[in-house]
Amino acid sequence: MASPGKKSFPLRIDPALWTEIERLAAQELRSANAQVEYMLRQALQQRGLVRDKPAVQSRKADGADADFADKADKTNKKS
Repeated sequence: MASPGKKSFPLRIDPALWTEIERLAAQELRSANAQVEYMLRQALQQRGLVRDKPAVQSRKADGADADFADKADKTNKKS
């Protein structure tokens, strides 16, 4: 099931490449889909095409995780 607010699309990929993505995702405790998204974001940042991280979306109804992430971002920017 696709996450709300995210674009889904079919992707044709070499099976050997997918195996490596799955291996790397497991090492970094991510899903293969999250790993692909992370790697695409890294590639765009290296090219200077992505300026900021996307907003952190909390899975909790009260938004406590998002508040914590906002405070952490502000703290990191001061450093």
